[in-house]
Amino acid sequence: MAKKPQTVRDYLDALPPERRDALETLRKVFHANLDAGIKEGIQYGMIGYFIPHERYPAGYHCDPAQPLPFAGLASQKQHLSMYLMGCYPDGPWKERFVKAWKASGKKLDMGAACVRFTSIEQVPLEVVAQSLRDMSVDAYIAQYEAAVRPPSKKPAGSSSSRTKATGRKSGVAKTAASKAPAKSPRENVARSKASSKPPSRRTRS
Repeated sequence: MAKKPQTVRDYLDALPPERRDALETLRKVFHANLDAGIKEGIQYGMIGYFIPHERYPAGYHCDPAQPLPFAGLASQKQHLSMYLMGCYPDGPWKERFVKAWKASGKKLDMGAACVRFTSIEQVPLEVVAQSLRDMSVDAYIAQYEAAVRPPSKKPAGSSSSRTKATGRKSGVAKTAASKAPAKSPRENVARSKASSKPPSRRTRS
């Protein structure tokens, strides 16, 4: 596609008829089975299905200006693609999807969240429909947040924090001591003599 599509219709109209028909067929499956909270539009240069900012204000963690991606349909150079972001992390939803697809007898060519195919006959539409019905907006957001949430940090006053801080300070002290210039033997002798002299006595007037 030489010109970036602004709408889903623009995207589809630019495709060869066979590819257009395949994506149109999948679109019908998506529209009939997606949770009502998921919207369709152009996202990342393809047909995207996403959770709008009105429902999930934080947006996509890689680019918060983008609504949270849920799925996508695309025409690539060598194949057609269906992206199911709920399959990105390993979990029950992905396991059910993969198991059902393989049980259909059709070959599954799948990356982390991308299913590749060259014709609509290679896609078990009933499996796609059931998988879409199985993932609600709330369930998807919960799975997404569990996958991207960073590990909690320990309080600053915890024992491990104090130990690390102490270790750093002692390390700095040792380093400073090791870098201090060594005194010459002559200076050491002079200091030794000075310390060995008896204290002077004051005379009373």
